[in-house]
Amino acid sequence: MTTPAWQRKEGKNPKGGLNARGRRSYNKATGGNLKPPAPKPKTKRDAARRKSFCARMKGMKRKLTSAKTARDPNSRINKSLRAWNC
Repeated sequence: MTTPAWQRKEGKNPKGGLNARGRRSYNKATGGNLKPPAPKPKTKRDAARRKSFCARMKGMKRKLTSAKTARDPNSRINKSLRAWNC
């Protein structure tokens, strides 16, 4: 059995996060409901979702990454923060 796309290169977006194929495979494997990033809020709901994501990810970056990873512009966490305009 092969690993799902969200764990392989073809499921990851080079700019950070998962691409559509990765989100689809994650949702299928876990029963989740991942949505694409909401970088430019069009509604209050999008703005709240973006604000919540940025708060969670900044906390993860502070507590769960090494100093080297936190400064690396090519780390997955920094790419996703940029994709969400955090």
